[in-house]
Amino acid sequence: MAIAAAGLGACERRPEPLKIDNALTAEETARGILTPEVMWKMSRAGSSSLSPDGMTLLYQQTDYSMAENRGVTTLWVQDLASGAVTRLTDTSSNNVSPRWSADGKAIYFLSDRSGKMQVWAMNPAGGDARQLSDFDRDVEGFGISPAGDRAWYVQRVQAADRRSADIHKDLDKSRARIYDDLMVRHWDYWDEGEHMHLFVGDLTGGKMQPGVDIIGPQAAWDTPLAPYFDMAEIAWNHAGDKVAYTCKPLKGTEYAVSTDSDIFVYDTATGETRNICKPLTGRNAGPGEAVLDLAEMVGYDKYPVWSPDDRKIAFRSQRRPGNESDKERLLVCDLETGRLTDLTKDFDYNALNVVWDGNESVWFIAPIEATHQICRVAVEDGEVEVLTAGDHDINAFSRAGDRIVAELCTISSDTEFYEVNPANGALRQFSAINKPVYDRIRMGEVQKRWVETTDRKQMLTWVILPPDFDPARKYPVLLYCQGGPQSVVSQAWSYRWNFQLMAAQGYVVVAPNRRGLPSFGQEWLDQISGDYSGQNIRDYLAAIDDVAREPWADQSRMGCVGASYGGYSVFFLAGNHDKRFKAFIAHCGIFDFDSMYGQTEELWFVNNDYGGPYWDKANATAQRSYANSPHKFVDRWDTPMLIFTGEKDYRIPYTQSLEAFTAARVRGIPARLVAFENEAHQVFKPQNSLVWNREFFGWLDRYVK
Repeated sequence: MAIAAAGLGACERRPEPLKIDNALTAEETARGILTPEVMWKMSRAGSSSLSPDGMTLLYQQTDYSMAENRGVTTLWVQDLASGAVTRLTDTSSNNVSPRWSADGKAIYFLSDRSGKMQVWAMNPAGGDARQLSDFDRDVEGFGISPAGDRAWYVQRVQAADRRSADIHKDLDKSRARIYDDLMVRHWDYWDEGEHMHLFVGDLTGGKMQPGVDIIGPQAAWDTPLAPYFDMAEIAWNHAGDKVAYTCKPLKGTEYAVSTDSDIFVYDTATGETRNICKPLTGRNAGPGEAVLDLAEMVGYDKYPVWSPDDRKIAFRSQRRPGNESDKERLLVCDLETGRLTDLTKDFDYNALNVVWDGNESVWFIAPIEATHQICRVAVEDGEVEVLTAGDHDINAFSRAGDRIVAELCTISSDTEFYEVNPANGALRQFSAINKPVYDRIRMGEVQKRWVETTDRKQMLTWVILPPDFDPARKYPVLLYCQGGPQSVVSQAWSYRWNFQLMAAQGYVVVAPNRRGLPSFGQEWLDQISGDYSGQNIRDYLAAIDDVAREPWADQSRMGCVGASYGGYSVFFLAGNHDKRFKAFIAHCGIFDFDSMYGQTEELWFVNNDYGGPYWDKANATAQRSYANSPHKFVDRWDTPMLIFTGEKDYRIPYTQSLEAFTAARVRGIPARLVAFENEAHQVFKPQNSLVWNREFFGWLDRYVK
């Protein structure tokens, strides 16, 4: 492995490189199984892209130091002809979001090596590193025009005063936040008046010049959208004179109840902005009978991608307002005529990761039966072809000429890079990022089962067996309840809820794709909304009962675990499980629907999934939801319960977990609460993760194993 110089001046002082030791200890090698400590020694690769000539893959990789309780991200390239891998940056700074220049002669990236996150460039060998931006605030994301003469970048701006000391300037030591409208909090932060704004400026003399805030300095909304701020929602056209971006220009309660974002196009020559999602009134013709009613453009519209000739923009669109889990249609807007075409009208799956193939067809990823596959569709006839096949998740891909490289993972392996044959979808792995770990541990068998549900439908359920599984033995069994609730139980590799990690500790894991999950058609997904306590709960029980009938499954040793909506499922099943389970584990679960409505932030979600607010007594769907809130069944609780929460979780605030813990203890049920001070809805920090896993498996070993 070659490590290139970063091109910094000899007098510039840099932090010491973070020491990374991914080697397994002798004891870990002797055990030969996946443990939390081994998992945190794995490297995490992503953000890959092919060079314009298709000969080199650029990507970033994150590695962690458990002792330092932090990670560092470095940039790498792999030569596809020789297979040689080169690290371009060292571990003294974080270097992220790499992308090629249009001519392939430079690599642009973000780096904090100057003390702030700024835009840098280097040559493809890693040398001649130079700082392009030097702004007073961190750059959150960027894009360089194809000609290299302009840049868009994203920064936080103070768009409104929320702090008491800013409003009452004579009381500068006061500490309060003041609001007249929603949203007060979002995901993991309080709204203190800062928003992400998009700037466009010149790049001259090797320096990015301060740009124009094209959102508007006082605009109290974000581009890209909060709370995830995905920079893929912004794109230069190929001529480099227009920027397409995603925005939801709403605020207050209107923002909190709406998913109505649109695609806007900013013209650098005129300074004008155009909304392409609402270009006309009336109706717009699509292919065949696909007539697109513009009244349907009231849900999420996101991720613009320009056609090579800049005449069209492809983007993902949801028809129904307030439903963040509606089908993600693949739409194409003809910028000359304003015509909007739905390319996936007859395709009952979402469209993700859109990439043009010339001007006549589009590639994309679709979740299909708990996997993710590459598909393509012609712009004119709209007939979708599924290119790849197999039990895997393709999470991203890039194209250069006739070459396609995908990021692929499975339940048994984290992301590796594969070349995809564009003619037949054949896959060839060419990376070996975590081979030193895989070579030293044993994974369990992953079985694919189709379970009959109570309404006589077939449900795909993954069953993960312990390593060295012996069918003559009896094993404890875990029912895994998925969160979302509309998130597929696919072939994903997770560093939080890892099925192979659970199996390696001696448990059979049952992971059903119950009602409400994508990749099985929109009807299957939609069923859960307004019916949290209904069919999907019966689906869970159908899956665990099916596996429990196996001779190797010990029905006297079964547990139930889950996070978010899965945590709700745990709380609900705790009062409705008919003595099936010996222990429950809930992470950031919904316990009390009434209080949840007033505590959460994205009200469009609870309005859609509950059916409405608790005070709407005439709304039968909503009233059924609130009548079946888990806290209504606490009198039936009889089983030990471990509860995790994060104090910075504002999606399902930690008070929900406190309510559940209080109920369990007052009722005399063995319970344990683990509240992370510096985590939100998920646990990300290395040492917190080890605590989480020790508590998780300690509880299961005590009450189930």
